[in-house]
Amino acid sequence: MHLRTLAHLSDLHLDLSPSSDATAQALVESLLTSRVDHVVVTGDLTHQGGRREYQRFRELFAPLLDAGRLTFIPGNHDRTGEDAGRAWMNGQKVRVEAHEGLYLVCVDSTGPHNRDYFACHGVLTPGVLDAVDSALSAAPLGALTAVLLHHHVLPLPEESFPERLATRLGWPHAAELALGAELVQRIQGRCDLILHGHRHVPREIDLGRPRGRALRLYNSGSSVELGRFRVFSHAGGRLTGEPLWRQARVQPRPHGAGANVLPALQYLAAQLSGALL
Repeated sequence: MHLRTLAHLSDLHLDLSPSSDATAQALVESLLTSRVDHVVVTGDLTHQGGRREYQRFRELFAPLLDAGRLTFIPGNHDRTGEDAGRAWMNGQKVRVEAHEGLYLVCVDSTGPHNRDYFACHGVLTPGVLDAVDSALSAAPLGALTAVLLHHHVLPLPEESFPERLATRLGWPHAAELALGAELVQRIQGRCDLILHGHRHVPREIDLGRPRGRALRLYNSGSSVELGRFRVFSHAGGRLTGEPLWRQARVQPRPHGAGANVLPALQYLAAQLSGALL
């Protein structure tokens, strides 16, 4: 059986700055050097949902996009500002991409509330879960099957003071998807991977072998902050060994809370201006 590879990136937060461009370019060069067969990016491609930010992503990742080797979905940051991510799923909450030896179920876990810069949590509905069910029912034998979404489906530790504060106040901003656990339960035995982003610290969870099929969950973390990405090898529809980290030839780019201050102030200014007018 032919061995194939799948790379997982997320949370690029491209902001048109030279350092952002350089880190993204280094990631692309590493992807091309590694000769991975396919790449997925699970949201937050842009930092402020700008059309120019999205265009920069398309320019930087053109070698992979033009070759049909890249799949991406929106994250909450892609829905702010000019709402660049709104059109990426063509109006669908769930869509499927089939590639050689690979079957991707792409789920849009963002919602209209993500137009609010501070409402960063995701959403799933029973209808979306039903659509994922239908998509998995059509998965071909002998293809590695992965569900892609931006937000985390199971609880994860808070990573910053704002996230801890939101949780203490009972706000949903840092919480996992409300129907995330049900999604996991419904796809067990029918899927090999759940790949997501949103949280910037990488995690992995082994969900065992329910119904005789191994299921693993991976949070990419922020690929630009880490300067690296995971690569999964697969053959005949199954993973072969553990994923490996691939380091790009660039210093990781810290993306602390300060990077969110200006967009937050711009959002508040726009809201205030709208209220006054």
